[in-house]
Amino acid sequence: MEQLPLGALRAFEAAARTSSFRSAGEELGISPSAVSHAIRKLEYLIGAALFEREGRSVRLNPGGEALLRHVSSAFDEVRLGLETVGARSGNLLRLHCAPSLATQWLMPRLRGLIAEQPGLKVRLSASNDYPAFHNDDFDADICYGPPRQEGLIVCPLGEELVTPLCTPQIAANIRSIADLSAHDLIESDYKRVRWTEWFTANDTTPPSQRGSRFDRSFMAIAAAVDGLGITLESTRLAERELASGQLVAPLKGITRDVSYVGHYLVFPPKAKPRRAVRMFATWLARELGLPPLEF
Repeated sequence: MEQLPLGALRAFEAAARTSSFRSAGEELGISPSAVSHAIRKLEYLIGAALFEREGRSVRLNPGGEALLRHVSSAFDEVRLGLETVGARSGNLLRLHCAPSLATQWLMPRLRGLIAEQPGLKVRLSASNDYPAFHNDDFDADICYGPPRQEGLIVCPLGEELVTPLCTPQIAANIRSIADLSAHDLIESDYKRVRWTEWFTANDTTPPSQRGSRFDRSFMAIAAAVDGLGITLESTRLAERELASGQLVAPLKGITRDVSYVGHYLVFPPKAKPRRAVRMFATWLARELGLPPLEF
């Protein structure tokens, strides 16, 4: 044990998890040959081969699979120990969030969150890419749609109401579904509930599509505020614009709106004990008017 280098164990764990010396090197910031050399050294020190090598491909042998189980759990325990006694466990929240929710809902509330938790530092990243939790870059993610990764703790963040939204000036001419055909309908390309589904839910044939298209809800909402047409959006995402009167729901109470679970708080099991994660989950549920999240 005194001779086993920690770097070699890290190289082994990364290569075993990714099944690639190249991917392991990219993750650790070293060359593939350095990964190979570290693993060769580890194999020499313990007196056993860990991989089956076939050309450029590598695959764990039974001994390597057994060691990976122990090494992975050991690294998780080390991380947990450091986070338990370190400042990060309570004072730093590394959060990834779907872009539109981050822009429209989360950012306006960050000041209140930080005021409520003195000393809290938030690192927020917003993109369409799902975070690679195995790199330990993020504590949690608020994703749009069910998460694609397996093995995560998943907390649905309640239902959202999707309804047509527009400026008061445009709304003055809308009294029924039929009136929508005289206006541009703004489309949000990646929305899980789009105009076609909304018209179908209201037993109406969708009109021929005309209007601007955007790939993010926050842009579709901004376009509606600028009077470019009528957008079909979540009232949660358009909360500020509705509260200020910039947007209104012209067919509220007239048509059948669509409700669905759009966002989920997800995080790996190893993040569950982190105080920052548990605090954020409690705050998030309260802000959304939900019962405490169970995980």
